[in-house]
Amino acid sequence: MSFEVRAVHRGARMGVYKARIILALIRGRSVNAALDELRNDRHRASRAIYKVLASALANALQNPAVRANRLVISRTFAHDGPLLAGGMRMRPGPQGRAMPIKRRTCHIHIHVADPQVAEAGAVGGEE
Repeated sequence: MSFEVRAVHRGARMGVYKARIILALIRGRSVNAALDELRNDRHRASRAIYKVLASALANALQNPAVRANRLVISRTFAHDGPLLAGGMRMRPGPQGRAMPIKRRTCHIHIHVADPQVAEAGAVGGEE
């Protein structure tokens, strides 16, 4: 069994593809390096992902055996959230038709693991 904590931002106001680009950049890196990368990134999605990663870090540090400099981002993923309703706005479509404007959202998930605490937990569980 491994020590892993997570943080989730549900209903982030951006498209899932834009979030996945930034999540691919930080997947597998140490938390400190990823926070530095996100702080200096110019994409709009990086600001929301920075907050989720900082929340995952704070969740992990609730355990006194965890050190912040050992934490690694183990899993990151994003999937589609619900479309925002808020009155149907329309835009022109082909051949005089009207097409609805889709306001997309996504759910951002970040899992953070400490490999050394996982090894100590596995040894403690076998006794």
